[in-house]
Amino acid sequence: MQPPPIVSPDAWEAARQALLVKEKAHTRAGDALAAERRRMPWMRVEKDYVFETATGPASLADLFEGRRQLIVYRAFFDPGVRGWPENGCCGCSLVADQVSHLAHLNARDTTLRFVSRGSQGDLARIRTRMGWMHIPWHTITDSFDADFGVDEWHGHNVFIREGGRIYRTYFINARGDEGMGTVWSYLDLSPLGRQEAWEDSPPGYPQAPTYSWWNYHDRYGPHGAEP
Repeated sequence: MQPPPIVSPDAWEAARQALLVKEKAHTRAGDALAAERRRMPWMRVEKDYVFETATGPASLADLFEGRRQLIVYRAFFDPGVRGWPENGCCGCSLVADQVSHLAHLNARDTTLRFVSRGSQGDLARIRTRMGWMHIPWHTITDSFDADFGVDEWHGHNVFIREGGRIYRTYFINARGDEGMGTVWSYLDLSPLGRQEAWEDSPPGYPQAPTYSWWNYHDRYGPHGAEP
């Protein structure tokens, strides 16, 4: 390994400031991309899907848990995956390890769920071992994975409920999954975004003053809403 040049503190700070200009441009480009996601057309979900949960069967609508937005990550904790049933996909495990406290996401009217074709018994055992008890895991029982592009590869599907209907609003997979896990990465993927006043969102979208909704994760009101 040949390291970069060794420089004085002043030269190092000058180099950092030069790179900071590009980093800020990168951040602004990400904001603009999220604004475009909020203007993506929606696709109505026509079929009824059923998942097996720890408390019994649940529909796709049930997975929202009364919230407006839903993000579903398809993880490969399935029979036939290398290492099963002791383990699931190593990459999907890494994605699960990155998931932050969900109270903040819930406070923005957004629910996160992980789904796979593993049984509830197997998923409960792996969740406990890996420390993923804050992530709800459900079992796919029908064509949900094939219908939403995650039957052969992992991915995040994003949905919204509007007027009693469910719509698919966005989808990422492959390297797009690498950056997921923080509340900001999930909200930037969602159709309503962070719902803060600085965002470029279509007219009428919910927005609050920046920082106004932030809270300690154990201080939010019932159902993860703002107090």
